Amino acid sequence: MGDDMPGKDALRSELLAARGLLSEEDARGAAAVLAGRALDLPELARARTVAAYVSVGREPGTRALLDALRARGVRVLLPVLMADNDLDWAPYEGAGHLVRAGRGLLEPDGVRLGPGAVLDAEAVLLPGLAVDRRGMRLGRGGGSYDRVLGRLAAAGAEPALTVLLYDHEVVARVPAEPHDRPVRAVVTPGGVLRFGARTVRARGEGTRDAPDERGHHGG
Repeated sequence: MGDDMPGKDALRSELLAARGLLSEEDARGAAAVLAGRALDLPELARARTVAAYVSVGREPGTRALLDALRARGVRVLLPVLMADNDLDWAPYEGAGHLVRAGRGLLEPDGVRLGPGAVLDAEAVLLPGLAVDRRGMRLGRGGGSYDRVLGRLAAAGAEPALTVLLYDHEVVARVPAEPHDRPVRAVVTPGGVLRFGARTVRARGEGTRDAPDERGHHGG
């Protein structure tokens, strides 16, 4: 997420190591539950365009969610990593239209719509390693989604920012910088955690809305 603060790299390493211990069966089971919970979110239920991403490795799975959204008639946009680490976007046309790209990513093979295409999305599904109780997200550190979030802010766009995580990845606090933006909701196998619109915008401390469903979030 841009220039790292002390502690971010250590936390990333710890969280990635924990993901690496998950079995394929555990990851598949979590993905099915995550898809069901995410599909029930009002922000996704009413969205006509959703910007998302294709999960790889032991990331919380998005594949079932992408297919379910597309089956609903939702226009799903997927990122295409550019040489400068910014993100272009292309429509999701099904698993058969995904190709292996750099860094082990899967990207759509369709027409590129330009970095500004994300401005059409009513909801944006962000990858992440953790979210804290203020709604602040810890990314992998590449900076691509910093650019996306900056583009949304510059345009005055306020899509519902949502992250899929495992339960233990909701933590007490992640290091945050002034440009970081809180997310609207976190979906885990154990439940949904929502954050108020005022989160982290005043005094650096946020308010936490009650989860839609009581989960067993760790941290």
